[in-house]
Amino acid sequence: WLRLRLEMLGSIVVLSAALFAILIGDVSGGTVGLAITYALQITGALNMIVLNGTLLESNFVSVERIVEYSNLPQEPDWILPHRRPQEGWPPSGRIEFDGYSTKYRPHLDLVLRNLTFKVEGGEKVGIVGRTGAGKSSLSMGLFRVLEAFQGRIIIDGVDISSLGLHDVRSSLTILPQDPVLFSGTLRMNLDPFMRHSDAEVWKALENAHLKVFVTSLPERLLHVCEEGGQNLSVGQRQLVCLARSLLRKTKVLVLDEATAAVDLETDSLVQKTIREAFQHCTVLTVAHRLNTVIDYDRILVLDKGEVLEFGTPDQLLSNKQGAFYSMAKESGLI
Repeated sequence: WLRLRLEMLGSIVVLSAALFAILIGDVSGGTVGLAITYALQITGALNMIVLNGTLLESNFVSVERIVEYSNLPQEPDWILPHRRPQEGWPPSGRIEFDGYSTKYRPHLDLVLRNLTFKVEGGEKVGIVGRTGAGKSSLSMGLFRVLEAFQGRIIIDGVDISSLGLHDVRSSLTILPQDPVLFSGTLRMNLDPFMRHSDAEVWKALENAHLKVFVTSLPERLLHVCEEGGQNLSVGQRQLVCLARSLLRKTKVLVLDEATAAVDLETDSLVQKTIREAFQHCTVLTVAHRLNTVIDYDRILVLDKGEVLEFGTPDQLLSNKQGAFYSMAKESGLI
C-alpha cells in the first residue's frame, strides 16, 4: 500500500518535470536533464524518509516507557530502622482486619469494602466466594501489594502499615496460585539463602510428597530447573513451592488457590501435610474447592469485596438460606 503510493507520487513528480521542460521553451537541455535525473531519485528518497521515520518512532517507544516508569509511584520503604518489629514477630499469628478497604488504582472502585473480622492465632480459615469476590485481593492486602485505602490490618497487635515492606513480607508465607521457580538447582529454589541443612530440605520434600520424585533424578538436589521450572510439571512446581514454605516455618501461611494445578488425591495429601506441619500456625486458604476447607475452623464468605458470612462450617451449613449452604449444595457436598 505504501510503496504503491510512493511510486505513484514519484511518477507524478517525474511527469511534472518533463511537462514543465516542454512547456517552458527557453530552458537548456542540460537543465532539463538535471531536473529529470533528480526527479527520478525522488521515489528512493521518499522510501528512505518513511523508513527512517518508522525506525525513529519504534525506537522512541523505549524512551516513552522509561519516562512512564520514572513517573510511577514508588513502594513504601523496604525497612524502617525506627519501626523494626521484635525478633520472632509475629509470635502467635493473630490477624485482625479493622474496617479495611483497598483498590487497585486511585480512580477505580473499591475491591474490598470495610472488612472487619478477627482470626485467632493457630486458626485455619477458609476464604470462599464467587469469581471477583475479592479473595485474592485480601491476600494481596495482607502482603501490602495493595495498600490500604482506609482501615488497617493488625497482626499480633502491630499495624502492618507502620512497618517496612521487608519486615512484613519476610514474616509471612504465601503459596501463590502460579508457582514461581527460578533457573538454578532444586536446592537453590528450596532454600535460596542456604539457611537449612540437607536433612531439613529432605524432610520438607518428604512432607511435600516429592521425595520419591527427587530421589529418582540423577542429580537429586542438584537437578537444574530451567527458567520458570519448564522441565517440571505444573503440579510438581506447586509441590516445590509447598516444600519451600515448609522450610520457612512462619506463623502465618496464605494459600492462594495453591492446589488448583494438582489432582484431588494430591490435593488431599497436601492439605493433610499443611494441617500437620502448620498445626500451630494461622492458615488462610483461598479455596476453589469447598471440600478443601470444609473441615477448617472457620469459613469466611466474601461477595463483592464484603464479608457475607463468617463462622464455623457447621454454623454456615445450618443456615439453609445462606450463601455458603447454596455453594456447598452446588458442589455436591450436601
